[in-house]
Amino acid sequence: MLIHDQNTRLCRVEGDAPMGRYMRRSWLPVAMSEEVAEPDGAPLPVRILGENLVLFRDSEGRLGLLDDRCAHRKASLSYGRNEEGGLRCLYHGWKFAHDGEVLEMPTEPPAACAALKFRQKSYPVEEAGGFVWAWLGDRETMPAFEPPPFAPTPGHKVAIGKCMVPCNWAQILEGQIDSAHSSHLHSSDMVPARVGRAGGGAQTWTRPSTDKAPRLQVQLTNYGFRYAAIRRPIANANTHDYIRVTTFVSPLLCLIPPNASHGVAQITVPIDDTHSWFYFMAFGDGPDVPSTEAWRRFLALTPGVDVDERWHKRRTQDNRFEQDRNLMRLGNFTGIKGIPAQDMAMWETMGPIADRTTERLGASDIAIVQWRRLMLDALDAFENGAPPLGQVEPRVPLAEIASFEGVVPKTTDWRTLGVKPREAEVLGLATAAE
Repeated sequence: MLIHDQNTRLCRVEGDAPMGRYMRRSWLPVAMSEEVAEPDGAPLPVRILGENLVLFRDSEGRLGLLDDRCAHRKASLSYGRNEEGGLRCLYHGWKFAHDGEVLEMPTEPPAACAALKFRQKSYPVEEAGGFVWAWLGDRETMPAFEPPPFAPTPGHKVAIGKCMVPCNWAQILEGQIDSAHSSHLHSSDMVPARVGRAGGGAQTWTRPSTDKAPRLQVQLTNYGFRYAAIRRPIANANTHDYIRVTTFVSPLLCLIPPNASHGVAQITVPIDDTHSWFYFMAFGDGPDVPSTEAWRRFLALTPGVDVDERWHKRRTQDNRFEQDRNLMRLGNFTGIKGIPAQDMAMWETMGPIADRTTERLGASDIAIVQWRRLMLDALDAFENGAPPLGQVEPRVPLAEIASFEGVVPKTTDWRTLGVKPREAEVLGLATAAE
């Protein structure tokens, strides 16, 4: 468990909170590209780390991320007109380019615009993997943008599910690195089967183990950590282990163990202290990566059905996540439709910010404990002048970072599983298994 001050440092991101300042030193996803796909389309309100911004794509297809409050009288630019190469405030018609340059001030004398000494506050943006990424920190510290591990090349397929979760980012991320819970909470959607490795079907996922008490081992890296959940496989249990390696890439990305059809990843983006965006991705370059529509159906996150136009979900605490007790009597473990909704029922019922001072942790929580230590230690180091995790030399390129899942001989060093040559070098591993 954590003491109160540690919990506050871990969770709070708004204003000048240390964790918020730490996160601003990484490229963060602020929206899906599909939300601003149309040039001169509707501006998108964006709230991240407690700050209100507006994202738009101008007439030339260039993306702009600006402070949402107009520099003139502070009205919201998200209601503005996106037209002819800029975003125009409705209040007095002031117009701003994608980079914050003031293009027009129609209520002022012509000479006033020419003599401008200010710009609308703006942030650098990049597109990759179906997301718009932004740098929200000081530009002097901005590293070159790298595509995320789930989309190392433009040809990678990525399907994204999205919704807003009314709770703090840390309890969501802890759920993503908690391998033990899947054997219970998701047991009706992730079912044991005599297969060589996990399968990703349209209705259920299969896994080659009935073991509900994994042994956990952690491997620290300079970008986060990797950890193995080691279980008995259904077949060849005397000679083999079933290993699921989860990879945490600071500050917000988890690479979930893949299945035979595609990779799996999740990103949690803090909206503010008590609200978060949850993104769940299927990805890969093979033929079995699901379409966006199929993926959202599987997750029960289909727009217009499970989430509204603002990505707010239908299943909430107010309707008890539409839990079906009759379905539970018939054998479904949770009675809640959709893996994300099952998770959210747990995350949200912890409260807007989970109270970690009264927890009773066990052996299955080793990865959770390690993650908290890692983030708090990284935050301490950052406040003393060290770079954030992921920017520490020698760096591992994001394209080399991966998770792993499979049945392997007991003699296998799990730390080599899924590791590519550069990461093996950085981690000091003699060999790297494919």
